Amino acid sequence: MKTDEQLKDDVIMELEWDPSVHATQIGVAVKNGVVTLTGHLDTFAEKFAVEKAVARVQGVQALAVELDVKLEPGHKRSDSEIAAAVESALKWHAQVPADRIQVMVEKAWVTLKGEVDWDYQRQSASKAARALTGVVGVSNLISLKTSVVPANLGVRIREALKRHAEREARDISVDVHGSVVTLRGKVDSLPERSAVFGAAWSAPGISSVVNELMVRT
Repeated sequence: MKTDEQLKDDVIMELEWDPSVHATQIGVAVKNGVVTLTGHLDTFAEKFAVEKAVARVQGVQALAVELDVKLEPGHKRSDSEIAAAVESALKWHAQVPADRIQVMVEKAWVTLKGEVDWDYQRQSASKAARALTGVVGVSNLISLKTSVVPANLGVRIREALKRHAEREARDISVDVHGSVVTLRGKVDSLPERSAVFGAAWSAPGISSVVNELMVRT
């Protein structure tokens, strides 16, 4: 098991290794395996890249992101320009039903609303918006269309988890109440936690996934 100091060194080295991240602008603190990031970044896309980089580091139990996005003059766009860019990005994204999503922009912060059939469509919409120049944040308020929940939904989710990693699946419990799925148990890393969460969201008919998975120490 890594000490907090070792984990901090690994996080800093991973940030320095990632070419999409300006590591010198980021402060890193670690306590009991929980990593806290502070500082100011030039784009929202970089903020997301930072989160992904830290999640890759073995030993991270949780992540607190206290990073602000402060756009450089060359990155600034008006709200109307950003709204037009987001609508265009959604329209051209093959996995997003753009005609079912409404876009609102206030002070460079994008809010997405509407209703889609699958979580991957909702996540694809966020991904399309956060990469655009001028965006400082994205609130994804897109809901999922209500559909019939299969009677054997819990079994199907467990089978999907076993296909991903049978050993890890044995340590995960899946509880289904109506259209809400709750995941409990332990995984080896934050990326694995995210992968299990994504696998559960792929099940038909669910409206919410409660992720109570813990990372092993």
